[in-house]
Amino acid sequence: MTDFRAERLKNMEQAMLTCTMCGFCKSVCPSYKEAVWDTRAARGRVIISYGLVQGDLEPDEDVIEALYTCTTCKDCSRRCPSNVDVVRLVEEARRDLVASGYMLSKHEEIVNNIKECGNPYGETLSAPETLGMQPHPAKIAYFAGCTATYRNTSTAKAALSIFRKLEEDFTVLDEICCGSVMGRIGCSDEELMQQMQHNVDHIVSLGVGTLVLSCAGCYRMFKEEYPQHVNVPFQVLHMSEYLASKDLQMRPCEKRIAYHDPCHLGRHSGVYDAPREVIKMIPGASLVELPHNREQSLCCGGGGGVRSAYPEAAKRMAEARMREVDADLLVTACPFCVTNLRSAELGTKVMDLTDLVEALL
Repeated sequence: MTDFRAERLKNMEQAMLTCTMCGFCKSVCPSYKEAVWDTRAARGRVIISYGLVQGDLEPDEDVIEALYTCTTCKDCSRRCPSNVDVVRLVEEARRDLVASGYMLSKHEEIVNNIKECGNPYGETLSAPETLGMQPHPAKIAYFAGCTATYRNTSTAKAALSIFRKLEEDFTVLDEICCGSVMGRIGCSDEELMQQMQHNVDHIVSLGVGTLVLSCAGCYRMFKEEYPQHVNVPFQVLHMSEYLASKDLQMRPCEKRIAYHDPCHLGRHSGVYDAPREVIKMIPGASLVELPHNREQSLCCGGGGGVRSAYPEAAKRMAEARMREVDADLLVTACPFCVTNLRSAELGTKVMDLTDLVEALL
């Protein structure tokens, strides 16, 4: 273990001093609600980060747990009256931890899998091999993302089926992890750049005009983070935005459908209306808004590396979200949200929007 160096956190010192410790963050933080302990709320993480910068704290097990149980949902930043960018602060702290040699063993395994296999699950088959289709020049490219490719495969298959039913000129990609996983864990920009450049170069080589993505985390990367580092010369759409732009002819579905806003699609990227517009296209369906929705949506609990490192905490956060559901079906627009919400096992069926549309189209 090496000495901790607060190189990136030093640049966030003014943000730490701006925090008034009002505690408004505690009312919305899914991690705090799960643990009910101040080190698991934004203001606690601010204090810890300041202690690291000042050299008053060492990155022991408790400090690392406090910083890595944040799901990076961004609800604290929305609620903060001082506009402190807590997500950036936490992620800068994580980068300093990783650069100083402090990485959770589960996260280290994930990073090694990405570097060796191109995905966090360590699967050796490429995305085209798994999806059963080879990349070729096309107007639309589908970026399935690691979870839909290797775990929630029904979502990727549903997306390809939708493109075929709509007679689109589309292709899959020889994609590797978009970089969101390593970015949330705390890896450097230099490491992420390799993934970004690989994916963009491959998409450009196929003459693609529009990239469509299922995963909210992948979407945020291409829409918000990639342009900060590489040129993105094509349109980027989440699957919900793509579907909302189409005249979908779907069979009736007489169900009360609740919608869960993924954090990376909603608070991080501002996409709220498109998924709801798609649900409203379904004949007979009734859209049910959860008590916390849109900007105030509760996090599923799985993001920010929490599900991999602290699965029981992630499950408890999922249970808190699922207890809000009073509908026949809960639909979301992110395969990773689907995975974590299903872990709650509270009875209500959870489904990705892509799967639902394909079943009814």
